[in-house]
This record gives sequence, C-alpha cells and structure tokens, in this order.
Amino acid sequence: MKKHLIFLVLLLIVSASCQNKKEQTFNLKIGPQPDGSILVPSNQLLRPAGFQVNLPGRPVDLALTPNGRFLLVKNKADLDLIRLSDRTILQTLPFQKSGASFTGLCLSADGSRVYVTDADNRLCIAEFDENRVLHWNDPVILPAPQVEGSPFPGGMALSEDGNTIYVTLSRNNSLAAVDLKGKSKIAEIPVGVAPYDVVISGKKAYVTNWGGRHVKEGESSYKSSGTPVLVDPETGIANNGTVSVIDLGKGVEVKYIETGLHPCGMALSADAKKLYVACSNSDIINVIDTEKDEVIGSVSVHENASTPFGSSPNDLSLSPDGKHLYVSNGTDNAICIINTENNSVEGYIPTGWYPGTVIADRQGKTLFVANVKGIGSRNPGTYKNGYNSHDHMGSVSIIPLPSGSELAEMTQIVMKNNLVAAAQNPGKKKKTAGKVPVPEITGQGSVFKHVVYILKENRTYDQVFGDFSQADGDSSLVMFGRKVTPNHHKLAEEFVLLDNFYCSGVLSADGHQWTDEAIVTDYLEKSIGNTTRSYPYDGDDPLAYAGSGFIWDNVLKHGMTFRNYGEFVNAVIEPGNYSFSEIYKDYQDKTGLVKISAKANLDQLAPYLCPTYIGFPNTVSDQYRADEFIKELENFEKNDNFPNFIIMLLPNDHTSGTRPGMPVPVAAVADNDLALGRIVEAISKSKFWKETCILVTEDDPQNGFDHVDGHRTVGMVISPYTKRGEVVSTYYSQVSMVRTIENILGIPPMNQLDLSSEPMSDCFTAKPDFSPYVAVKNNIPLDSLNASLTSITGDRLYWAKKSLEQDLDDVDRIDDDTFNRIIWHAVKGYDVPYPVAQR
Repeated sequence: MKKHLIFLVLLLIVSASCQNKKEQTFNLKIGPQPDGSILVPSNQLLRPAGFQVNLPGRPVDLALTPNGRFLLVKNKADLDLIRLSDRTILQTLPFQKSGASFTGLCLSADGSRVYVTDADNRLCIAEFDENRVLHWNDPVILPAPQVEGSPFPGGMALSEDGNTIYVTLSRNNSLAAVDLKGKSKIAEIPVGVAPYDVVISGKKAYVTNWGGRHVKEGESSYKSSGTPVLVDPETGIANNGTVSVIDLGKGVEVKYIETGLHPCGMALSADAKKLYVACSNSDIINVIDTEKDEVIGSVSVHENASTPFGSSPNDLSLSPDGKHLYVSNGTDNAICIINTENNSVEGYIPTGWYPGTVIADRQGKTLFVANVKGIGSRNPGTYKNGYNSHDHMGSVSIIPLPSGSELAEMTQIVMKNNLVAAAQNPGKKKKTAGKVPVPEITGQGSVFKHVVYILKENRTYDQVFGDFSQADGDSSLVMFGRKVTPNHHKLAEEFVLLDNFYCSGVLSADGHQWTDEAIVTDYLEKSIGNTTRSYPYDGDDPLAYAGSGFIWDNVLKHGMTFRNYGEFVNAVIEPGNYSFSEIYKDYQDKTGLVKISAKANLDQLAPYLCPTYIGFPNTVSDQYRADEFIKELENFEKNDNFPNFIIMLLPNDHTSGTRPGMPVPVAAVADNDLALGRIVEAISKSKFWKETCILVTEDDPQNGFDHVDGHRTVGMVISPYTKRGEVVSTYYSQVSMVRTIENILGIPPMNQLDLSSEPMSDCFTAKPDFSPYVAVKNNIPLDSLNASLTSITGDRLYWAKKSLEQDLDDVDRIDDDTFNRIIWHAVKGYDVPYPVAQR
C-alpha cells in the first residue's frame, strides 16, 4: 500500500476538514444535498463548475456550429440542439430507429448538415431548414459485419473537401469511407479490433482501436462480439490497444501503433505534428509523433504518481494555442488540464457524473462537457411516485476557463467530491485490542475468515422492503412484500435493515462490473444507447472489464481460497428443450433425467467453479442452486476447507414476466427468497458460522421503482457480529460492500473508488450472537405458472404476448419499460395504473 500513501494522506486531510460536518454527512441520501451538491452512488459528490443544462438521457458527444452560437448534443435516444446565448434546449430530434452509439457527431463545414451515428447500422443525416429547425434526411445504411448483426458505427470525420465521410464500424473492425454524393458507394478499410474514433490528417487517417491489434496464432484471447481479442492470460481482461494508420489514397492500414488500453478520443495539434490519444483503461494520454507514427510519450492524468488506477480519461480537446490539453476523466467526474509544454497536470475542473466528451470554443475561453450520467437516475418527469434506474438525467456543463487560483480551488473541490465516503464518519476509526469484524486500521485482523457474497437480480428497496414502517419506505411501490419474501423480511428484522443502500449501476451489464470490480469502464458507460456490441453481464466480453481486475483476482493474488457459484458462467442443460415444469419436476422427483452443468466464460474461473451450479437461465429453480451449494458446504465441513471467498449468483428474482409456462413473477421471487433463506440457514448451522460474513446485494435495481432514488436497493449484512434488530441508515453502496470484503479478508483496494470508500462498519457489533437462522417456508407455490395464451383475454393476454416478445433466453435483452409494465400489472393488477407521470 506504500504507493497509495499520498492519496491516503489526502483522504485524511479531507476527513479532518469534515470533522465539524459530521451530523450533516452521516446519513447522506442519493440525490440533491442541502448545499446544492449531488450525491451519486459511486460514493462521490457532484459540484460541477460553470452552467449546467440537464438533458433526459445520456449524452455522449458534442459539436459546436461554425458560428459558435449553437451546441449539438448526441444523446441516448435523440439529437439535441442548445442555444448558447441563454442555454435553452431549442429542439429534441428523436433518432429514427435505434438509440445512439458510443460516439460520433460532426457538422458540414458550413454547419447546415449534421452527421450522427446510431447504435445499429445508420449514418443519420439531419439538415437545418430556413427557421433553424432540424429535420432528418434519408440515412446512409452502413454495411453489415461478417459476423451476424449490425456494424455498430461510432466516430467519424469529414474529408477536407467534404465529399467523403469516414466512419468507424465497431463490429466490422473497419473504417468505412462513404461517398456523400453517391451514398451507395461505401468502401471498407480493415483496421484493428473495435475501432472507436477517427481523425484525418492530410492524406492519412488515424483510428483508435478499443480492442487493439488482431490476435496472432498462439496468443491468449477471448472473443468480443465475434472477434478474438488479446487478453491477459491471468485475468482474461483485454490487454492491448492500438491506433491504426491509414493511407487514404491507397485505402489500406499501413501501420498500427501500440498504445495504452482502451484508446478512444483523439486530438490533433494545429500543426498536425502530434496526436494525443486518451487511453481510458490505462489512465494515460499517449503522444504520437505523426511524422514517424510512433509514441513519443505518455502523460498520466494523475496529479500524483501514487494515485491508484481508475480515472478513465476517455476524450480530450486542445486549447486553440495548443498549450493545454483538456481531458474528460470519466470516473473522476472532472476535466484534467495538462500543460503540453512540460506534460504536467495543472489541475482539475469538477463536472457532472462521468464526463464523456469535452470540446473548447475557438476563442479558448469556454469548455463544453457532455456528462454521460449527469446527475444520475433523477429524471423528475417520468414516474409519479418514484424513480427507476433508467430515469437517466445527463447534463452538459458550460464552463468558463478558470484562472490559476480558481483552478487550484476547483482541484480541491474535485478531491473532496471524490473522497466523500471517507469523510462521512471522521474520527470513528480506533485501534482496538484483538480482532474486529471489519478492520479499519492497518495491522488489525478480522474475526471473519470467510465471506459469502450473494448477487441477486434487479429489485429496488421499495419493491421488497417498502412495507417496513420503521424505515424509509413507500408501501405504494411494494410488489414483493412480506408474503412473497418472508425470508428477506425475517433476515432484515433479525439482523440489520439497510434503508440507505444503493446499487452503483443501472442494469445487469454494468451492474456485474460494479459488484465484481467496484468500477465501470468507458466501454459500457458510453454504450447504453443500445448495447449492440455486447451485454456482458455473464463475463463474455473481455473489452468490458477494468484493468484493475476482479475481486476474485485480488483474493487469489493474496493467497486466499475462492469458489464461484454461477457468476460469469454459461449453463449447459441437457436435454436442452425442457420447460421449467419438466426441469422442476425432475428436480423434485430426483429422477436425474435433466443434466445441469456450468461452463466458465472466463477460463481463468474454471478451476474455482462449482461444476453443477449455474446462474441463468430462469428455467431452473433457485432451489436447485441452493441444494448444489449446500451439498458442497457439507463436504467443506467434512474436509474443513470452506473457501475464504465465495461469490454466488441467485438470479430468479429477475422473473420471466408473464411468459406462458414460466413461473408467475411472485412465484419466481418467492423461489429466490426461499433459496436465500435456506442458504443462510445452512451456513448459520455449519461449523463455519462463527467466522463467516454473508453479504447480499442486487446486481442492479432496474425492474422497479423507489421513492428515494432509482439506485436504492436491497442490501443485507448477515453474520454473528451483525447488529440485531436495527435499522441502519448510514449511506452505503455496492462499492462500500466491495471495500468491506477487502477489509475483512485483509486485501488492498483495487482502484480509486473502493480505496476511497468506507466499509460497512455501522452494521457490526463487537458482541457476537451465534444463534442460527431458521428459514421460513414459502407462502406461494413455486410452480405457479403463467397461463397459456389460449386461456386468457384482455389486458392479461396483451401483456403475456408482450412477454413473449422479450428475449428472456439471454438476460435483459428486453425493452426495460415494457418489462417493468409487465411485472407491475402481473403483481399489482391490470386495473392498477402504472405509475407513469405525464411527460
């Protein structure tokens, strides 16, 4: 931990500065704070500089009109036009077919035409009419990849004569050259893996490749959306980045330049001699000499060399005089200002949540920043009674460039914003004799030797616990209350009820990153317009994961033992055409006709898998999963070798909506509830109970509402040293839970976010209660199935058909709003209005 010393000193300074604010910060809740700041569930505060324009959605790219009067915003589902004189949103033009891709927005030289890529196969074209109103023209349909699906176009650049536009095609691994006069004339130039953006310099083009160069024979690789990607043989995480050099005259890649990981945004110097490349998964800016086409330097976006990984520099812009580089550090929620003359960091400007694009005006006086996550899931105009995690409210920051003294003050604000969790409970850490539940001082040991980390699927706090009168709940939003989830309720009553615990992500694709890595990379933060390339909830895309690795990598690196139950695995079910009823009957009767096995999506996990425990699909009851774990627990007792760390996916509270032949939603959640209760009971009656802590979280809260925030969710802390019968309202998130695991096991944090987070110490007591937990039987038959289409009519039939339209064979490949409505009506009744407000 020596390399983190300076960062920890800063942390202590901020903690000390907050001594007199203890009461104000102790019970922070996500959202706006009394001082005007905003708390987001990555354990960070937002105090953005300049002026803020809030935009429903997730903005990923910006472009200024040539006259500097208007700003174009590429948003999640639309193209927005902002008048800068009064910061008014003049127009919102919805995309015609798909949502937005990860980047890609530019204007013609005269500003009359706008080019923007969608997340499918379109180069969309909009034109201004005489009243400065935008209208869509016919799009250019871009070529499909050799693998099935869409090309997923991204960044683009116009040729100097304006007759050709070059577009990166992520899934084609190519750069498309589109003749704008004859739109059917499209040439493709092969480049590296997952091209991101393109810059034109004379007769050359430079293309950043998120996935680096192509794999050579014998090299470690996994497939990302059909293409092999170089990976670290120890972790399975993508470990190469490149910039392709294109000879535009010949239409070929003449060279590739090795860079840091996840090369994305670029900026070319005015004399075209230097190209700056943001490498998001390495926290550096590479500097390329464009005459030699070689990297001549790397600039860290960290002010201090000891700062750990996790700033995510993903886009950049040069000042008009070329003396400063403005870098959007996504995870820092800040713009990093780099002096290009000495390659040093001058300071940071605070922004909204996850800045994804930064551009400077021509006068060098103002920065424009697209904050992908803005203020969080706080769109106030969507639901009457509560929030959903998909209530995205992005923002654009308009920031007058600060003076030197102003920048110094802003830098301090950024530091305080990002260390808020550590400052929440200043002065509480005390050196105590002997072991404690959660060590917080170097040299302390934990009473626990084992952590069981259970991940469930997609529920909010109010959906399950809104019926607890002693805590902050909204009973009108309860869908799976005490009757459906008696074990959840009993566990919360016997141990602690957390009514201020949050998921850090919004859906399963990023949710499993937060639970497993305590951070999310640019690859997913910018792909919510539509996750065309991949939806890597199950570990099937090496591009999705952070360079700092997974929690299990951390555990194994420090000599501890690990077992995986269902996380990042594929299920192999034979015969493959059996229904839920057939599989459930086979399970109950123990006839053994159905064979179920798990296959790791990451080979590195294979030695640690329970071979019979699967995550998805929901056609298998969670009772089967509980049985398979309990069988292994019995063997662990015989051999006295219970692993130090267990991760377990218990997914059936996701439900299958009202799909005929699958369990009704309340039965699916009841199945999940009983399995959780049985697993806790088994552990609590085992020889390991005295030294075991069980932590439970949902991977995300996307299929429900919550009156506090769309990220608030079910969290549990279960152990002999957990407080009994208390409501704990201290603010905690999934990052706090990861930090708790690390502190218990005595392993270091993986990145900036878990390093600066507080463990969940308020949930524990020094006096243990070793009483075992006794599970409660289910009130709802677990095999209560949705009716067939022929037996239902009216609204029930309508929503059942909608359920069939959802691709539930692969988790979450659904329309979220439709699926939420399906579950709402199935549980609350078809005569109960869905709580949507007038938009």
